Amino acid sequence: MNENRIQQVIEIEKQAQEIHAKAVKDAQQLPVVAEQEAQAVIEKARAQAQEEARQMISTAQAQDEIARIVSEAEEKNKQIEAVAMTNFDRAVNYVLDRVVGGG
Repeated sequence: MNENRIQQVIEIEKQAQEIHAKAVKDAQQLPVVAEQEAQAVIEKARAQAQEEARQMISTAQAQDEIARIVSEAEEKNKQIEAVAMTNFDRAVNYVLDRVVGGG
């Protein structure tokens, strides 16, 4: 019976040492795992920020292009209006000449 008890105590001590060794190993791995997880979070945040920046730049470029097109269209409209007014003035003068001049 004594020998059986001694064997149980030895087995319990062996298990305790294994548990302790595993706990030490796990504790040593925690900083490594934490660092890896932190790097993954940082990388994900960086990628999201880069994508948002790319989209903002793309939107800004599109807005610049739209503004340029609108400006060109406004300039063309001014030119067309100027030509139309010239033609209108010529047409009014022609009609007046016909009516007043009797022609």
